[in-house]
Amino acid sequence: MQLGKHIAGGAGFISNLVLWSEADYFDTASNAKPLLHLWSLGVEEQFYIFWPVLLGVVWRYRLNFLSITIFIALVSFAINIVIVASNPTADFYSPLSRFWELMIGGVLAYLALHKPHLLPQRTNAQSVIGLVLIITGILSVNKASEFPGWLALLPTIGTFLVISAQPTAWINRYLLSNRLLVNIGLISYPLYLWHWPILSFLRITESGTPPVGERIIAIAVAFTLAWITYVAVEKPVRFKIKGNWKIVLLCVLLTITGYVGFNTFQRDGLSFRMMKISPELTGFKPNIAKDWRLNQCFLEDTDKFSDICLENKKPLIFLWGDSHAAALYSGLKQMQSVFQFGIAQYTASGCKPLIGKFVPDEKYCKSINDSDLLIADRIKPEFVLLHANWSDLGDLPYLRLTINRLRSAGIKNVVLLGPDPIWDNELPRIIFSYYRKWHKRPPLRMKAYNADAVSAIDAALKRFSKAENIQYISSLDILCNQDGCLTRTGENSIDVMTMDSGHLTPQGAAYQARIILSQILTKKDSVILPN
Repeated sequence: MQLGKHIAGGAGFISNLVLWSEADYFDTASNAKPLLHLWSLGVEEQFYIFWPVLLGVVWRYRLNFLSITIFIALVSFAINIVIVASNPTADFYSPLSRFWELMIGGVLAYLALHKPHLLPQRTNAQSVIGLVLIITGILSVNKASEFPGWLALLPTIGTFLVISAQPTAWINRYLLSNRLLVNIGLISYPLYLWHWPILSFLRITESGTPPVGERIIAIAVAFTLAWITYVAVEKPVRFKIKGNWKIVLLCVLLTITGYVGFNTFQRDGLSFRMMKISPELTGFKPNIAKDWRLNQCFLEDTDKFSDICLENKKPLIFLWGDSHAAALYSGLKQMQSVFQFGIAQYTASGCKPLIGKFVPDEKYCKSINDSDLLIADRIKPEFVLLHANWSDLGDLPYLRLTINRLRSAGIKNVVLLGPDPIWDNELPRIIFSYYRKWHKRPPLRMKAYNADAVSAIDAALKRFSKAENIQYISSLDILCNQDGCLTRTGENSIDVMTMDSGHLTPQGAAYQARIILSQILTKKDSVILPN
């Protein structure tokens, strides 16, 4: 279904806008989107619609092209800088924040044609500096970077300098004119089109990162297909076919392709193909609004909790944490038919229960955690259950401060729930891949595809909790043993344990919550009812 939508978006020149609209907490991992790379072509195509119009207006009214272009580019760059921290997804996909990169090329073209004396004249120096800027950009950008932002200046200014140095510069003449690099340049466009779908589909079929050997073969296949595409498609279309009929043919093919994609999207991804397959293998579709109480007790884009987040029951368990804590709520709620207790849910997306920690990408977390502490101080719950996607030992000083502040508020029972098992890929994908390979459901427990890093965090949190004299409950001990981690909730159940790589389904949360409550609540605290 998603692939069909992306095909239609690509055919309509709006891939970047489609991908932008999908970006949320539960968006599919980028490496599982075979047409993700079309986002940049969407920005380019939108620019190529805007650019001729600008040129026409400038020519028609005899305006100063350079001044107007630089002004628009500066406005676009300013938008990029302003929103990169507050809304990095919009900054990445929006044409308004990316046009400046392409307009630098327009400025260079104008200067080269009409005012070459304004370009730098030290060709060797500027080509070296440009190459250094490009390499620095490659080495500087990672998943944690605020991009494009200021970092985007490195490759764009670097490219400007290298191209403007012209063929006389040493790097341009001897390095970039090397026959191997020139031939790669000739097929670079079809290579861009081919490489990502091949690597993405390979990762999907492997349900994780493919072996190095397979990735090398995939790149070799991409180069081969790129060369065939260049020879059989690109060259004939650009240089050999005469007349306007080729434009009509390409538009018809593009329209058909877009319709097939949109039709696939409308028909739920041709879901009739999956009718004979167990629901376990087609994936769990969470109802976040209901199961996690989105924008009421699990905040994502607001900082105000609803009144429904607090139950007037004793003993009261105060659930404080991020989306992993929110996923546990539905399990706790189901267990109220087994144990007598109340729930106070105060959770927020990406916000670990850490007092005093400030993260630029999660600015609202500080105010939410401060608010949670004030609420806990006011209502004095019998238990505070801290849970999150624990992955950084650097959080421990802030976790210690949180515990101390809770104790200062008179709360005696602080319970720390360790990290949930994290699969290398979305568990439904792993299960489906296993079924496709072996034609049967996977075992109840699996060792494969499970990240080992969580075990070290779990051990460190156990030691930390002992030193802080608080109760620690290991999620790994609940859901995993020497045979592996649970893939579903029982031998005879088709319920998947997690909806993605780590968030528990309501069924998985109920399984976990039953054991957690049996460790937290004593006979004095709880009345245990029949199952």
